[in-house]
Amino acid sequence: MPIYAWAFAVALVVALVVTPLVILLANKTGAMDAPDARKVHKKPIPRIGGLAIYAGFMAAIIFVAARFGFDAESIKETVGLTLSGSLIVAVGLIDDYKNLPAKVKLLGQIIAAAVLVLIFDVRIDFVTDPFGDYIYLEWFALPATMFWLVGLTNTVNLIDGLDGLAAGVAAIASFTILLIALEQNFILVAIMTAALAGAAVGFLKYNFHPAQIFMGDTGSMFLGFMLAGISVTGAVKSVATIALIVPIFALGLPILDTTFAIVRRVRGGVPIFKPDKGHLHHRLLGVGFTQCQAVLLMYVISALFGLSAIALTAVSYQIAVLILFVVIVAIIYGVRKLGIARPVN
Repeated sequence: MPIYAWAFAVALVVALVVTPLVILLANKTGAMDAPDARKVHKKPIPRIGGLAIYAGFMAAIIFVAARFGFDAESIKETVGLTLSGSLIVAVGLIDDYKNLPAKVKLLGQIIAAAVLVLIFDVRIDFVTDPFGDYIYLEWFALPATMFWLVGLTNTVNLIDGLDGLAAGVAAIASFTILLIALEQNFILVAIMTAALAGAAVGFLKYNFHPAQIFMGDTGSMFLGFMLAGISVTGAVKSVATIALIVPIFALGLPILDTTFAIVRRVRGGVPIFKPDKGHLHHRLLGVGFTQCQAVLLMYVISALFGLSAIALTAVSYQIAVLILFVVIVAIIYGVRKLGIARPVN
């Protein structure tokens, strides 16, 4: 069995086994998500399910490292990602219990990103222009990477609003990057995305509607941070023809939803971190979709983004930019119809 298949299988099994234990832990320690006017569930639900996702991912990485081994560079990148990811989990866990202020949570995300960038030197060193030439970021590399890590952490966090939504979207994004990594023979990236996908899918058994547990900020921030970190780790960041467009496509749905949330809140004169009921999933529920229908539709949209990302590896950079433009225009049209960018009353 290929090494990445082992990573997926171990993460899947561990997440399946650990999630019921996390449900018991949440019930005993009071880590419950109470319903309110913005949320769609009607009774308190355990909300530290991200611990099971984290456990599945870490178990898979440790198993693969022990059985197959990593080279020195891969060890450095793996330690950096797992250490900074663990810091994100710690911040999310505290938030799930104590409801941290947005600024404090953001500071925790920045610290985790700084550990990865400053200590382990995982950063976006360059991008490519539409003509395929390299643009070296030089001293912009650090803030650009920090923005990327913190930004994607929050995009997945913000889309976590329906049963199974964030876990499913993250799994689809992970599979997308996995397939591209295999095509490019980037084994470490394939292992990590396979582990992340396995953990998310294992957790999804308990998180799909009707959810027995939520992942909470512990899980959504971990998934977002790891997808962001993995996408700039190793050789994936050197795919010159598509640069950062692949992960942007793979996470296109949460990125666009977050972008429109920022626009909506700025237009409404409210803080950008203030929660509202204007996200795509809220609008879909508002026009008559059930939770399952809304989530499955968003899975389909995410899968289409993923297929587009895979297709980009076989075309020129110019065509990739054109495809991205067409997709964004089509989505903006749908957004206008649903009113996602309008302020929420």
